[in-house]
Amino acid sequence: QVQLVESGGGLVEAGDSLRLSCVASATSFSRDVMGWFRQAPGKEREFVASISRGGDNTLYADSVKGRFTIARNNAQNMVYLQMNSLKPEDTAVYYCADDIWGFAATSDRGKYEFWGRGTQVTVSS
Repeated sequence: QVQLVESGGGLVEAGDSLRLSCVASATSFSRDVMGWFRQAPGKEREFVASISRGGDNTLYADSVKGRFTIARNNAQNMVYLQMNSLKPEDTAVYYCADDIWGFAATSDRGKYEFWGRGTQVTVSS
């Protein structure tokens, strides 16, 4: 069982930045593909970003490309999401996810076996 705990969410204004963090309990963390998803009220959970085991391969949703950056620190079992130029439409609960069998970054929600409880990000206009 893998436990994921997100932090770093909050209330910001449009144009501001936030950095989300996720710490994983998995001893296999360096061999896991990690991802970030988000869910706005009344909408389905959607892919945001993913990073491969070694961090050399990343994938982003078109809506965040150029504004968000995913990174990881395998020595500390951490994955981050740096969010710049935030927009009101980025408002959502952001979830960290762990694909323990993957190799490359993936946007396929079904491939992630473990999920955190989420952290709220609210962007005011």
